Amino acid sequence: MGFVKEFKEFAMKGNVMDLAIGVIIGAAFGKIVDSIVNDLLMPIISRVLLHGISFTDKFVSLDGTHYATYDAAKKAGAAIFAWGNFIQVFINFLIIAFVLFMVVKGLNRLKKDAPAAPAEPSSTDKLLMEIRDELKK
Repeated sequence: MGFVKEFKEFAMKGNVMDLAIGVIIGAAFGKIVDSIVNDLLMPIISRVLLHGISFTDKFVSLDGTHYATYDAAKKAGAAIFAWGNFIQVFINFLIIAFVLFMVVKGLNRLKKDAPAAPAEPSSTDKLLMEIRDELKK
């Protein structure tokens, strides 16, 4: 079997295609979650908890120099402890983890609700049924 043919068979298996589709959807979902956190949740959180202060500009410059914004510190090449960005990324993670938990929980519920196929009788049960049927004759 040629290398190309073997690779084609591998790539076209259901699991590989499902994984590829999952990665693409996951990347798109990650962008949606980023937008929800950065554009919807963080402004509300910063308005309510921090009186309008943005998390993105929360950082500590490790070289001791004061920078007006996070972008200015990055542009200057300063070593930065960006704790505000970490909080935003952590909130992204919590949202994604919660949504995935709910999806898996829903899928598990669907699997449990599906009726199980009746188990095939064991060889002993088959033998006993044959004996019973013979005795009925």
